[in-house]
Amino acid sequence: MPCNNIVTPASRRDFLCSAGAGFGALAYAALSGQTLLASRPENPSAARIPHLLGKAKNVIWCFMEGGPSHLDLFDHKPLLNQLAGQPLPDSYARPVTAMGEANSPLLECRREWRQNGQGGLWISDWMPHLRHVADELCVIRSCVSDGINHAGGVCQMNTGSVFGGRPSLGAWVSYGLGTENQNLPGFVVMKDSGSMVVNGPRAWGSGFMPSGYQGVLFETGNEPIRNLNNPKGVTEARQQRKLDFINRLNRGHQGGRESNTDLDARIRSYELVARMQAEAPDAIDLAHEPDSVKSLYGLDQKQTEVFGRECLMARRLVERGVRFIQLYSGAGSKWDSHSDIEIKHSGLCRAVDQPIAGLITDLKQRGLLDETLVIWGGEFGRTPMSEKGDGRDHNPTGFTMWMAGGGVRGGQTVGATDDLGLYAVEDKLHVHDIHSTILSLMGLDHTEVVYMHKGRPERIDMNEGQPTTKVMG
Repeated sequence: MPCNNIVTPASRRDFLCSAGAGFGALAYAALSGQTLLASRPENPSAARIPHLLGKAKNVIWCFMEGGPSHLDLFDHKPLLNQLAGQPLPDSYARPVTAMGEANSPLLECRREWRQNGQGGLWISDWMPHLRHVADELCVIRSCVSDGINHAGGVCQMNTGSVFGGRPSLGAWVSYGLGTENQNLPGFVVMKDSGSMVVNGPRAWGSGFMPSGYQGVLFETGNEPIRNLNNPKGVTEARQQRKLDFINRLNRGHQGGRESNTDLDARIRSYELVARMQAEAPDAIDLAHEPDSVKSLYGLDQKQTEVFGRECLMARRLVERGVRFIQLYSGAGSKWDSHSDIEIKHSGLCRAVDQPIAGLITDLKQRGLLDETLVIWGGEFGRTPMSEKGDGRDHNPTGFTMWMAGGGVRGGQTVGATDDLGLYAVEDKLHVHDIHSTILSLMGLDHTEVVYMHKGRPERIDMNEGQPTTKVMG
């Protein structure tokens, strides 16, 4: 089922056929309680049938903004410590680095490594809880990106391009599959602090597609959705009369302006908020979760409470049919460790390790992991060369991401970097390939998820990606 917006002229025969067959749609609308509005664009969030038999129905993407070091987490390189303090060997092509310190000496990895699970995955002591779910992880060590800095890297990892203005992956998934719950957003974004993600809302925007596909940002703290409840003293009946009146005004203003997708998205967003008043409070209320579950996610510890809350809320949203959820750790590029990598990465790893492991464990216990694709990674990795003596520079030429659940075959490693972890050398996966693989796991043929923009067929993978079957079970 191609997902495109190609409009072709209708013949008289087409008109007569659709006019006759259209009466069936009236009967369906009456049975389903829906209203047919010929003047209104198609509901962008309506659920759609996937092209393929993908196992994943939902995505939870844990985005480590700033660039986590694969060399200190999931890509064990003994040679790095043997050559520490020496320059990069002459046999290596000199990379272009963000800070221009490609000739700096190699920096040792101070972590303790261990193989875990039946697949023997290497995971460092910075992620001790993830070691317990190693058999669920498919570690992809050969990721590459074109973004050498944070603006370009975050942009490409989210949209496929290093330049802003294109739809995010979450928007493409919403476009291709819609959502199973019309009372909650189909695409939700959460971040772990008041700091803004690099590029701001463009990271979860809809670009040239209708605004209804963009992500909805939930705030940090105990009130993720502000102004959700009625003002004090306003009854439900009074609120409904007010909403009905506003809706009539909006619809009247929209007449003749149907091509303005921002206007339609604004109207739909207000309608969604009205519907959310009934369902969202329960979705974001963690008070009734058992203490054992809260403890599993680390809500009883100060350092893990914030990201643990995000992960637990993500599980609750998945249970309620939200299609795509993106959780940002280190909002404002806090994973960026040009110096003091031991101090910076240590704290950030402690903040996310238990919550993410708890999320995978909880999803599996509830029978949700098979249909929920969990993704971990940032916009790039870090270099084996040092910077400022105790840090690492950006490395888009070879870094690690991992996936779990959602049709992924766990307990395995896909791809490899060279002996120092600088370049991807085996089963290289560009960001475009990663996006295509995610769509494939969700049952979407990436060549069919097409949006016509100014006469051009556009795709998330910039017409370049190829999904890899090696990650699939």
